[in-house]
Amino acid sequence: MTQQVISAKIPFAIWALTFCAFGIGTTEFVIVGLLPTIANDLSISISSTGLLVTLFALGVAIGGPLFTALTGKIERKKLLLFTVVIFTIGNLIAFFADGVMLLQLSRVITGTTHGVFFANAVIIASNTVADNKKASAISLVFAGLLVSTATGVPLGTYIGVNYGWRMTFLFIAVWGMLSLIILSYLLPGQEKPTESLKLKDLPKVFKNTSVLIVLLSNIFAYTGTFIVFTFLTPLLEKITGFSVNTINIILLVYGVGVALGNIAGGWISNHKPSKILVYLFFSHTIVLFILSLVLTIKFAMIITLFLLGFFAFSNVPALQLLVVQLSERKFPGSAGIASSLNVSAFNIGAAAGAYIGGLVVDSTLTIKGTPWVGGLFVIVALLFGVLNWQRNKSLEKYTRTWKAK
Repeated sequence: MTQQVISAKIPFAIWALTFCAFGIGTTEFVIVGLLPTIANDLSISISSTGLLVTLFALGVAIGGPLFTALTGKIERKKLLLFTVVIFTIGNLIAFFADGVMLLQLSRVITGTTHGVFFANAVIIASNTVADNKKASAISLVFAGLLVSTATGVPLGTYIGVNYGWRMTFLFIAVWGMLSLIILSYLLPGQEKPTESLKLKDLPKVFKNTSVLIVLLSNIFAYTGTFIVFTFLTPLLEKITGFSVNTINIILLVYGVGVALGNIAGGWISNHKPSKILVYLFFSHTIVLFILSLVLTIKFAMIITLFLLGFFAFSNVPALQLLVVQLSERKFPGSAGIASSLNVSAFNIGAAAGAYIGGLVVDSTLTIKGTPWVGGLFVIVALLFGVLNWQRNKSLEKYTRTWKAK
């Protein structure tokens, strides 16, 4: 059995997870910048290409928890390496796709690997650091995912627009191969899980009211976010009046906000994450409503989108830490499934946001209505956040230890 080492500092192995998460994040988010290109190439509508966002999210939401439960007894390093192999194959399918069906299959496969990877990566990261570093360690894992919006997405969009969208997925497949090599050498072996919920035990997690409240807040927050984010490129092009090349720079600015928000969120969420979550949801709501007021003001749009990226994704570490702590407190051994369900909740929100955003775009509200409609959903997340805070006040004088086997 491999002895788990607890570090007072962030170990280098976590950065290997960050590197891999970058490629996975690029796959998830780059599709937004490629929607017009794919739509033109495959002769389908923009709203129809939004289904590619939805299918990825559903792969995470459904496939992630199922395969996490089925693989709960596998040593986590071996599981992550296998997951990266399947992720790479999924992107190669997209590269060779000659029609929308294969592209849709690719999105389901890569979405499922996304869910399994992050469910286990955040547990590895959290179990290797001291109590007061757990949220920070989690934020670094997700930093790879979110930093990809600052660099991977603009780069992938540039490649797709100038050399064809299939080349973007080839680039990501190569990144997956590099990730496999890096994880093989830098990630130490993990203790084999000795206590893990099985697939048939999955309903137990849903019986935990505290966990459900956090999951629901996650779903509503990211439904609101993706109502806007899914159609951000056409919004900037058709309403604000930016050129395609300028939009790539704006996506970079948005991504920088996302990355900084995630890092800051990890730092402030090490203590009293429930309280911090309320403030973050409130700020997220305000920024979305401001966005709806400045759609035609170019400079104001850039500043507001930076703030949107910051506040929309600064809650990731708090949500992930809370759902695992609250689940482990009631059902020891449920950390993996709870972590996967939280990733699923994020992607259910993404799927719902992409779908609802498409309805808004095709309605009389038009694409201009996406920011304030998104804001309404984040208000619901805020209410769930307040409820969670009230329930957990007495438990969060200091963030307590949780141990995932």
